[in-house]
Amino acid sequence: MVRLFKHYIPHAVLLLAALDALMLMGAAELAWVARAWQIDMAIEPVTARWAPIVIFSSVVQLGMIAVGVYGPQALQSLRFTFMRMLAAVSLAVILLATLYFIFPSVALWRSNLAFAMPLAIALPMLVRSFLISRLDGHSFQRRILVMGAGERAARIGALSDEKGSGFTVVGYIAMTDNPSVMAHAVHRDSIANLSEHVERLNAGEVVLALEERRGSLPLSDLVRVKTTGVYVNEISSFLERETGRVDLATVNPSWFIFSDGFTAGQRLSKVAKRIFDIIASIAVLAGTLPIVIVAAIAVRLDSKGPIFYRQTRVGHYGEPYRIIKFRSMRQDAEVGGKAVWASAADPRITRVGNFLRQTRIDEIPQAWNVLKGEMSFVGPRPERPEFVGELEQQIPYYAERHMVKPGLTGWAQVNYPYGASIEDAKAKLEYDLYYAKNYTPFLDLLILLQTIRVVLWPEGAR
Repeated sequence: MVRLFKHYIPHAVLLLAALDALMLMGAAELAWVARAWQIDMAIEPVTARWAPIVIFSSVVQLGMIAVGVYGPQALQSLRFTFMRMLAAVSLAVILLATLYFIFPSVALWRSNLAFAMPLAIALPMLVRSFLISRLDGHSFQRRILVMGAGERAARIGALSDEKGSGFTVVGYIAMTDNPSVMAHAVHRDSIANLSEHVERLNAGEVVLALEERRGSLPLSDLVRVKTTGVYVNEISSFLERETGRVDLATVNPSWFIFSDGFTAGQRLSKVAKRIFDIIASIAVLAGTLPIVIVAAIAVRLDSKGPIFYRQTRVGHYGEPYRIIKFRSMRQDAEVGGKAVWASAADPRITRVGNFLRQTRIDEIPQAWNVLKGEMSFVGPRPERPEFVGELEQQIPYYAERHMVKPGLTGWAQVNYPYGASIEDAKAKLEYDLYYAKNYTPFLDLLILLQTIRVVLWPEGAR
């Protein structure tokens, strides 16, 4: 994997994105030439129109990221990819047509877009068809040797067997005399030279996955492997990189203290994030005013009660604040004021409320919380104080999610389906901690783009 702005991206995805960029620029150029032939116009050198071509490619590729074209499922199914490509190009063409009215000199003509749209779908699809037919599933997978043969090693093995895994395990080494969970593990005593063993397996990385490190940490082995040029990693950081979340089952306080990251409070990043929040919240409140008016009327007509729902949530540094949303449940949703987890097909949700939740329209008023500085557009979703007290007692490090501002959308929301239980809260916390640890404006942009996918295909909305 390549670490880009503190976020890990698989080599295969980077290669595919580069090929897509070339195909999309080719689609724009072919569309331009085809339209010129059609109207009998002289064709100037391509350098005379490089800006519209690059902008077309960039906007379409942002649309591809937004709808999940580079996700694991899209990399395995051509049918899935085609449907998402259709959505991506449609969104991009709308934006590009709008851009033409504002900056006509740097955008393709609308007639060019008519030619470019099918080409922008066909050419990347041809690339994927070629790669799938010519390359096997292990072509871009990294080769991993695991030092350990217990439950932690088994977790790595299970992860390698998942579809879309970026690595394959080439061997396990049992470092102690304890019973091995991995049947094919080789005991360390049977390996005369560990560095030669790593080289023989052509492993590019060694992962330390011991059940108990005290008194059994193989320092001499790790030094020998490291000095031969092979990357050495420990399981917590390895799982963070491969899954995009902080694995609570393997981390400890020293990992939090000594690992890199958790620098979201740097002054420049903090100021830039706040400026973006102010501009974006004003734009959202102004741009969605017609939707807000229609939604308010619908809520009022659908059921008794107020249009807006205000509720106390836990915010930055654990400080409480009042969140504002469109009311989507009956007025008597919580009898006696007792907090209740939402559930699948929750009977308390009104008809209009169900639509507002599915489309995320109920979240729009929270842009006011963002403008006030109580929230950010991107960050962990805020929880109620009643639930936070319970979750902090049952889930380690839960309070650390409050070290960054809560958000309208977050890394957990674009990676994990909706859930309302202790186990779901634990899984979402792992994504929230990854965000807090690896925050950069690039990660915020990635989350905002992928939120479009969540809105268009609301698998987890509740």
